[in-house]
Amino acid sequence: MADALPLRLAGGLHALVLTEQDQDLAAAYIAAGAGRPARGTPMSPAEASSLTDAVLAALPRNEAFLLRWLDSAPQTNEVRRSIALIAAGHWLTARFGLPLVLSELGSSAGLNLLWDHYALTAGKVTFGPDDPTLTLTPDWQGPLPPVARAKIRSRAGVDLNPLDLVTDRLRLLAFLWPDQPDRAARTTQALDLAALLRPEVSRGDAIDWLATRLQTRHPGAVHVVFHTVAWQYFSTAAQERGHRLLAVAGAAATADAPLVHLAMETDDASPSDGAGLALTLWPGGQTLAMARVDFHGRWLRWTAPGT
Repeated sequence: MADALPLRLAGGLHALVLTEQDQDLAAAYIAAGAGRPARGTPMSPAEASSLTDAVLAALPRNEAFLLRWLDSAPQTNEVRRSIALIAAGHWLTARFGLPLVLSELGSSAGLNLLWDHYALTAGKVTFGPDDPTLTLTPDWQGPLPPVARAKIRSRAGVDLNPLDLVTDRLRLLAFLWPDQPDRAARTTQALDLAALLRPEVSRGDAIDWLATRLQTRHPGAVHVVFHTVAWQYFSTAAQERGHRLLAVAGAAATADAPLVHLAMETDDASPSDGAGLALTLWPGGQTLAMARVDFHGRWLRWTAPGT
C-alpha cells in the first residue's frame, strides 16, 4: 500500500489513453463511460467486464511503458485547494495591510503557488483578479472573508520531486481520472499559466529548505509559510524540527515583518469533515482555526474570526 501500486498502474493506463498510444484501450474507456460526471451512474456489470478485459489485454502490449511509469509515485497538484489560500490571503491582507512573501512546502508543480491568479466565487462575491486564469466555485458555507486583494512580493516552493510543467504534464493529468473532466480542465488551465510564469520550485527536503528560507527577513511584508495536505507526509522528526524552526523565526518577527504558518492538513476530525485550515501568527504565536476544507476543494466552511 505504501507504494500505491494500483494507483500507479491506473495512472499509467490512463496515460496510454490520453496519448492515444493504445487505441483499443481508449475505445474501451469511452465505451465504459469515460467523461461521465464524477460520482455519476456507475458502470454496469457488462461495462465493467468489458473494461477489465481491455485492461488485461493492454498490459502485455504496453509492458515497457507501464514498467517505466511504475517507477514514480502518483503525484497530482489539486488546484482547487487554492480556495483556502485565496480566502486566507484576503484575510491576511486585511489584517496586516502588507504584501505577502510565499513559501510553499510540498509544491509539486507549483500550481497552488499561483493562487493569486485564480478567482474564488463565494456566494455572490468573487475574490481575486479581474481577469483570472480560472474561477473556483466551491460550495461556500459560513461568513465571507474581507475583500482585500493580496499583493504578492515574491514566491517560491520546494518538493522532493518537483514536476516539470512541460515534460511532466502528462503525469499530472493522468492521475485525474476519466470521470473528472472538469478537474482535468481546471488543471490544464493552471498548467498553461504556470508554464508561462514558471514559479520557482526547488528540489530538496522541505525542512532543510525551510531552514534556509527563514534566515531571510522580509521587512514590509508578511512571510507566509504554507502547505496543503503535505505536512502529514513528513516524518515526525521533520515535523518537530519544522515547528522549532518556525517558533525561532517567529520569536524574531516584528509588526513590520510578520511570520505566518498557514496549514491545510488532515487532523483528528473525521475525513468526511475535510481538512483543517489553521493559521499561526507571529509576533505572538497565536493559532487560529480558519476553516474546514474538502480535500479536493469542493466545499469550504469558513469559521475565521474577524481581522
